Amino acid sequence: MEKTPPKSRASAATRPPLDRKAWIQAATDALAEEGLAGLRVEVLAKRCGVTKGSFYWHFRDRQELLDEVLNLWKEGRIRDVSKQARGEPGKPLEQLVRVIDVYSSSRNRRGIQIELAVRDWARRDPKAAKAVEEVDQWRLKLGKDLFIASGMEAREAASRSLLLYAYSFGLSLMIYEHFDGDVGALRAQIADFIARGATPA
Repeated sequence: MEKTPPKSRASAATRPPLDRKAWIQAATDALAEEGLAGLRVEVLAKRCGVTKGSFYWHFRDRQELLDEVLNLWKEGRIRDVSKQARGEPGKPLEQLVRVIDVYSSSRNRRGIQIELAVRDWARRDPKAAKAVEEVDQWRLKLGKDLFIASGMEAREAASRSLLLYAYSFGLSLMIYEHFDGDVGALRAQIADFIARGATPA
């Protein structure tokens, strides 16, 4: 009777090799699920079903991979908020309301996991802290610029941008769907208050 090769050997033989981009993506996924502890070379290699030699073919060391993961997160967040803040010329107020609506309605679980993991990482690592600061400053600046374009003075625009950011980030961490019968209406009132300064009814 002919023996069938073990599945593990067959799958290993047909598995495509990991390139640099795939390692970075795998590390980002591990960061979301396991935090910084998941970004050890041995853990990642086992997760991907390859040897550590594959890793060192693409990266000098673990720090190079960590730097790439941080850059990917930073550039992605800056690109995302820049896209959301880009509106029609001459309509900054409408754009502000849209930005508030987008971020207060978004419940991207994976994105939240990565954001929290990076911020936890930043508590212990200067490079991660610098990346988080750059993202925060960029988000705050774009909000401030929109408020200024809508006619507010710089000081008021800065305070409202900070309020907008704290509101949007805070909502991403909360489970509030059952707080009120019409959460959508509450969000609309809050958006109007932040963008226009109107007192919610």
